[in-house]
Amino acid sequence: MAVTGNGRPAGRGPLAGVRVVELAGIGPGPFAAMLLADLGADVVRVDRPGPGGLAIDPAYDVTNRHKRSVLVDLKSPEGPGLVLDLVERADVLIEGFRPGVAERLGVGPAACHARNPRLVYGRMTGWGQEGPLARTAGHDIAYIAVTGALGMIGDADGPPAVPANLVGDYAGGSLYLVIGVLAALRHAHTPDGTGQVVDAAIVDGTAHLTAMIHGMVAAGGWQDRRGANLLDGGCPFYGTYETSDGGYMAVGALEQQFYDTFVRLLGIEAEAPARKDLARWGELRATVAERFRTRTRDEWTAVFEGSDACVAPVLSLGEAPHHPHLAARATFTDFGGITQPAPAPRFSATPTAVTGGPARPGADTASVARDWDVPGLTTGKGA
Repeated sequence: MAVTGNGRPAGRGPLAGVRVVELAGIGPGPFAAMLLADLGADVVRVDRPGPGGLAIDPAYDVTNRHKRSVLVDLKSPEGPGLVLDLVERADVLIEGFRPGVAERLGVGPAACHARNPRLVYGRMTGWGQEGPLARTAGHDIAYIAVTGALGMIGDADGPPAVPANLVGDYAGGSLYLVIGVLAALRHAHTPDGTGQVVDAAIVDGTAHLTAMIHGMVAAGGWQDRRGANLLDGGCPFYGTYETSDGGYMAVGALEQQFYDTFVRLLGIEAEAPARKDLARWGELRATVAERFRTRTRDEWTAVFEGSDACVAPVLSLGEAPHHPHLAARATFTDFGGITQPAPAPRFSATPTAVTGGPARPGADTASVARDWDVPGLTTGKGA
């Protein structure tokens, strides 16, 4: 079987044969490119000379797994031509510059489509390509703040809780970029299809994630404030509770049959107020909390294990790979000495797996020059 320069078997996964150019950045762009690479695409990351944007050894940057890297200085006279040589042979390009930067560098949509009319040009930004804030700096927390998503998360009597950069960068950003790229890729390969620009803005994707909540607000089933609703911690049978050893259990016993199992196993059947009596939710919460504090997290895990109570232990990142269910499914894997999430989702006919480590900047120049037939990468001469 043929292999790519970083040891990844060629032709593995549902996107085998798809070629992607990633203009190096940080955050949601690299994660989106990792998803495409996990699915079998041949992703060539165009790194710039000099240190990277994150203070992390490239050997540990899992978001660059399954990729190959070449070094190109886009500000040099030959830099744009080398990228356009790659673009001519690619199906997809991903970039995460501020609006107008790619155009100034000579690798914007017009220049790329002149060389490859069927190219899917994916643009990953926080604010989008247009609008009053489009050209201003920002990070995940600001993007989810203005969409209303951040304001939904946290206790009613405290500040909003910061959900790392999962909601904005990766859920509202990377995943929507990948959805857009795959949809545009399908269109580009129809008989009358053409390439196009996919404008993936984190504010747009994050707002889209709140669709159900907006419907519930309109229907009167959701209060527009934290900690007062069924799914935001306001409900005493949908939240987290501390155990005697300082751990936490997560409870999601929403439906009546699951709730009945929950209170029975928790041992509060006789003293739990009626679950539909909102006026006594505070009393119910106190009863549940007091009971959970009588045992350790592991003891409660054993009590609820295998039941339909919808209760689970709150695990740390280090503990998660050892959970029996995740271990049985190989949800996490070890490769190159790094424990990391396995590719998702799973495919019956074109299975995926972690078969390559993080790309090292510039390490794959020779193999990409050969496989993509771009000799200029090694000679420094673009078209």
